[in-house]
Amino acid sequence: MARTSRLSGLRSLAPHERRARVADETGADLGAFEHGGIALDQADRMVEHAIGTIGIPVGVATNLIVDGREVLVPMATEEPSVIAAASNVARMARPLGGFTTTTTGPIMQAQVQLLDVADVHAARARILEREAEVLDLANAQDPRLVEHGGGARRLDARIIHGSGRTHLVVHLVVDVRDAMGANAVNTMAEATAPLLASIAEGRHLLRILTNKADLRLARARVRIRPEDVGGAQVVADMLEAGALAHDDPYRAATHNKGIMNGVTAVVLATGNDTRAVEAGAHAHAARDGQYRSLSTWERDADGNLAATLELPMPVGLVGGATRSHPAAQAAVRMLGVETADELARIVVAVGLAQNIGAVRALSAEGIQRGHMGLHARNVAVSAGAAGDEVDALAARLVATGAVRVDAAERELAELRAGR
Repeated sequence: MARTSRLSGLRSLAPHERRARVADETGADLGAFEHGGIALDQADRMVEHAIGTIGIPVGVATNLIVDGREVLVPMATEEPSVIAAASNVARMARPLGGFTTTTTGPIMQAQVQLLDVADVHAARARILEREAEVLDLANAQDPRLVEHGGGARRLDARIIHGSGRTHLVVHLVVDVRDAMGANAVNTMAEATAPLLASIAEGRHLLRILTNKADLRLARARVRIRPEDVGGAQVVADMLEAGALAHDDPYRAATHNKGIMNGVTAVVLATGNDTRAVEAGAHAHAARDGQYRSLSTWERDADGNLAATLELPMPVGLVGGATRSHPAAQAAVRMLGVETADELARIVVAVGLAQNIGAVRALSAEGIQRGHMGLHARNVAVSAGAAGDEVDALAARLVATGAVRVDAAERELAELRAGR
């Protein structure tokens, strides 16, 4: 647990100095971040036909208070301005207590598809009559999970009317505790599928989890005073932007991408499945039949911006890369979390912070001023700048407003000629 997430002056430190300061605040050994955290022999055990690794920058989001706790958050992302925006909004949120979160618990679902069933309604009834038998068989597949308080909880049998066909699909609803849960629920689905097919007097086909993890939701809310976000007019304009994201799928896609900038960065840093989280989030955004914003924007009774975010959050601390990747282990230590529930809460808080940062910029000075200022260093390097040339060239690009490689090459030539 961080003693404080308010680390002023972090930007001016060298990377190894930042790492040392974060390690000092959290008490975590962060040495795995020094060289990417994974060797080729480890990568070879994680994926097939491994030929190398690819590094993604890992930064630290500062200033966050989540449920009264100071948190320093590792974020793995290649995009400039993401970490700065989340940190800036977290600073704005501190006067009113930071972020408050809740979760619905670590519940995942597996689907078993049943085919060639003559009487789907009667078959559904027969399956539910024998629910206890099916659950016992499912739980026999993972006694360790049951020992830790998890396991299969119930069956849902769904009749789905499609184009020219009717589907019978059984859901195994499973408490997966501190795991993401894919392996546990898939194993249960495969074990119970023959029994379910026998009860239905048909045959089974698909036996796999659903990434529409709508029983595993995480929610965050935050209030920010108008003077901290840029004034009452900025708040009013943010509400207008939020309304468009609710009503228009074209805007909603970009609005939600901003949320996922924060979410995915934390999920990736902790070795969790970014694709599963992203699929669940976007499915949740379309749950009423139209793709909409995941977050909501309001004013509270005192005129403060009141923002909320809800999305599925299937993350875990047990199994997968979270346990096998040294940098992911370091990220978890840095967060100071001990349960998947705690991790989910932090992830959704960072997603909301990132979303507020993007919408605030759009509603005030525009997104490009801050983003391109941070992007200028990348452009400088692309143009061939090295050492102290990078910051000098980046400053010139921002001053001219031409943050492009062709402009950087010309400015770099002038910079070198003047030395």
